[in-house]
Amino acid sequence: MRFNKLNLNLLVALDALLTEQNISRAAEKVHLSQAAMSNALARLREYFDDELLVQVGRKMELTARAEGLKDPVRDILVRIDATVAAQPAFLPRQSDRIFRLLVSDYTTMTLMPHLLRLAYHQAPGVRFELRPQVAYPERALERGEVDLLIIPKDYCPAEHPAEVVFEETFCCVLWDQSPLARGELTAERYMGAGHIVVQPGDEHSALEQWFMHKLGIVRRIETTTFSFVAPAHLLIGTDRIATMHKRLAAQAVRSLPITIRPVPVPIPRMEQSMQWHKHRSADLGLRWLRALIKEAAAAMDAAAPGASPPVSPSAPQP
Repeated sequence: MRFNKLNLNLLVALDALLTEQNISRAAEKVHLSQAAMSNALARLREYFDDELLVQVGRKMELTARAEGLKDPVRDILVRIDATVAAQPAFLPRQSDRIFRLLVSDYTTMTLMPHLLRLAYHQAPGVRFELRPQVAYPERALERGEVDLLIIPKDYCPAEHPAEVVFEETFCCVLWDQSPLARGELTAERYMGAGHIVVQPGDEHSALEQWFMHKLGIVRRIETTTFSFVAPAHLLIGTDRIATMHKRLAAQAVRSLPITIRPVPVPIPRMEQSMQWHKHRSADLGLRWLRALIKEAAAAMDAAAPGASPPVSPSAPQP
């Protein structure tokens, strides 16, 4: 099939070349031989009258024209997949579809066990790829690399539909032998302590840190980690504080020598949301998955009555 003298089959090869910036990897991605991919690149160069990829040292880099084509070409292919390649029906018990979700380790530890359990019983052949957070999750969504993002509402780009799945609150976690665990954890004691914070990517801070910045609260950060689960483990044996999601803190307190206190400064609730590509709203498989995620969130809260873990009362000063 051709459009303005361009063989549309070449768009798939072009997308792979622009993404991989390597002929061998691009060929492998679309199941072509290296020779066939080299031939496709030659035809694309002729059509666009541009080199598209140029050798710079040991690697290939995109030309300015190629950079301008990268997102539009991917968008075209996502539209084609959503409107032409999508199946007319989705039968969970008969499906072997792979769903790709971008999630944090917080979501992996709290929501995902309930989702996988429900999916196992409703659609035993369905598979899941849980992919780690990246600095710009919307790019993975827009390029069709993931089916859903599960991220805080504040980080959802406005260009695509999203729905709040559940809310989360924050608490302070301390080593139970720390002096800070005795007596009330006041704002003054909180501000004067060292802190362990999560920095999930090079460009973005965790929502808790973002809230603090908006409130003008400056903490003494002594340790950063990429993991939302890790702070409860890292503060043991120290007088540091971790401001954590309550659901994660409730899991950690069962097995670690830690205690939980209220956050003594105002911090909003987190609205954890799921987001999908605007061209995939009619995808019946994703509709089923989105409904199942809401069911999983309800099961998650039902498994922990009260939704929020108990906060320890302040111990008396010695």
